[in-house]
Amino acid sequence: MKIVATMCLLLLSAVVQADSRTPDQVVSETAETLAKRIDGQRAHLAANPADLYKLVDEVFLPVFDTDYAGRLVLGKHWRTATAEQRKKFIDTFYDFLLRSYARYVLRFERDKVKILPASSAAPDPKNTVVKSVMLLDDGTSLPVNYSLHQTSEGWRAFDVRIEGISYVQNYRNQFNAEIKAKGIDAVIARLQADAAKLESGAGAGNKVAVPGTAPK
Repeated sequence: MKIVATMCLLLLSAVVQADSRTPDQVVSETAETLAKRIDGQRAHLAANPADLYKLVDEVFLPVFDTDYAGRLVLGKHWRTATAEQRKKFIDTFYDFLLRSYARYVLRFERDKVKILPASSAAPDPKNTVVKSVMLLDDGTSLPVNYSLHQTSEGWRAFDVRIEGISYVQNYRNQFNAEIKAKGIDAVIARLQADAAKLESGAGAGNKVAVPGTAPK
């Protein structure tokens, strides 16, 4: 069973104006950008985590809706959390994901990812799914689908499904019982501690499939 998670998505943009790209363009161009940024830099990035985290931030964060994803992950607990707890959870959860999965970006191979044509049906103007397939080393294909929604700044990603498993739903299920038992502050503290262990290299991390890499 592959534990899914990934923050895959979108191209660094220095402009403040709304992004006018289609969802398919957002995903495809991000893949191209990532490939260019890591080309010839894999060894350096592997040896310098701070540079790797910075690269992931620059490629993914500006166009990944961390607030919306965090709200979905918290689910019903979002309503009872204070504004301070919401912000702290979103920031801490993103930091945990960054340190858990950034290294898998180094296994990204653009030629193993195929973005599938958009459906001919009239698209939903506010929500959509961009489908892709990833070619694995054994010759099989792995479906990787990106959920995006329309915001005032353009299309932004908030979830990834690999073999039908949603990273948002996966973490929501994990955190729900923990929040019920210990409270949201305890979950935030645990995520901070886990991120610190990963930062120091003490954490083994979860297995994750990043588009263009084979989960192991």
